[in-house]
Amino acid sequence: MRIVELNSETKQDILEKLLKRSPSQYTQYEDTVKSIVADVKERKDQAVFELTAKFDKWDINASNVKVTKEEIADAYKKVDIKLIDVLKEAAANIEDFHKKQIKESWITTKPDGSILGQKVTPIESVGCYAPGGKAFYPSSVLMNIIPAKVAGVKRIALATPASLNGAVHPITLVAADIAGATEIYKVGGAQAIAAFAYGTESIPKVCKITGPGNIFVALAKKECFGSVGIDSIAGPSEILVIADKTANPRFVAADLLSQAEHDEMASAILLTDSMELANAVSKEVDKFTSELSRKNIIEKSLENYGYILVGNCMDDLIDAANDIASEHLEIQTQDAFEVMTKINNAGAIFIGPYSSEPLGDYFAGPNHILPTNGTAKFFSPLNVDEFTKKTSIISYSKKGLEDVHEKIEFFATQEELTAHANSIKVRFE
Repeated sequence: MRIVELNSETKQDILEKLLKRSPSQYTQYEDTVKSIVADVKERKDQAVFELTAKFDKWDINASNVKVTKEEIADAYKKVDIKLIDVLKEAAANIEDFHKKQIKESWITTKPDGSILGQKVTPIESVGCYAPGGKAFYPSSVLMNIIPAKVAGVKRIALATPASLNGAVHPITLVAADIAGATEIYKVGGAQAIAAFAYGTESIPKVCKITGPGNIFVALAKKECFGSVGIDSIAGPSEILVIADKTANPRFVAADLLSQAEHDEMASAILLTDSMELANAVSKEVDKFTSELSRKNIIEKSLENYGYILVGNCMDDLIDAANDIASEHLEIQTQDAFEVMTKINNAGAIFIGPYSSEPLGDYFAGPNHILPTNGTAKFFSPLNVDEFTKKTSIISYSKKGLEDVHEKIEFFATQEELTAHANSIKVRFE
């Protein structure tokens, strides 16, 4: 891996380069996505089936677009029982973690009889997206569906592409069943997002769409936002490791590569104040890369977005980490918890040498659907709140309104909204 001195110029160069990975930068695909969304909005099932046949190469129709109970039962027979047990244990961890995020409705009263409050209500329906076809990600299926179930969403639909013979990968089906999906559709890409957003004869509209996907899925979510809610627009995976001289270079190298193998746009960055560690990690990266199955992808990823940045002190490393606002942040330093308290911007923080990032991807319980491309400065991981909505409750007594009505009328007239003022005034004429 390339070793670079950390200073204001190098940090700014890297930030600018990382931002170019954002889905919003890929304007060359926007017209294609807009045309797909418009087509599905207008022609519904017919458009979805034609686009799926075109891109996924199988004969889809109203009779086979939805996964049947028999297909799910058959999937269980094809999946290793050991994996089923692991999926169930991971699901239990995820559910337990997300149950702690539940917020209750609340009411407060005042002595004059006025009542204020907030009603927390689950969203009625959600469409979760999971990549499919050649790849399958049961972990993302669990992370998408379980928080919605915990929140109390009644209808949880999953969309995922099918293979050439029209079958969804059995592991995806088992994960969806364990997680609690109420229905599964064999549709992927921008057409799946559009179907969820606007509804078709076979795929009813949902209130919100969540989950990661390729550039077409990301841009489709962006295009449909407003007609439907979305969680965020996910970009390529990224990892940032803060490490000092006490870190194990093999651990650090292995963790950097765990994200670099995702795709050629993935980013892997080490921040350290030790040149000795920097050199050791670079050597370990080379050793591991030569042995790993996704060597070509890793090499391209590191060539494009792999860096070892060497700074003068820990405070400089922390400042850089907060500026980069990485999706995944590992802290492998002597005083890791103290460093953690100074991190303001990160999707998920992994503390200590035995908290490798894949622990969060698969098993620990916190959600692995995280903000990317610096959006951790203002976005959170997927969580139960994403699947609920808050409604304000206001109930004033006559006495309560009488005490403040003149102030409200004055406020309204200052905005030149006399009908607003009159709505209050008529009650005390």
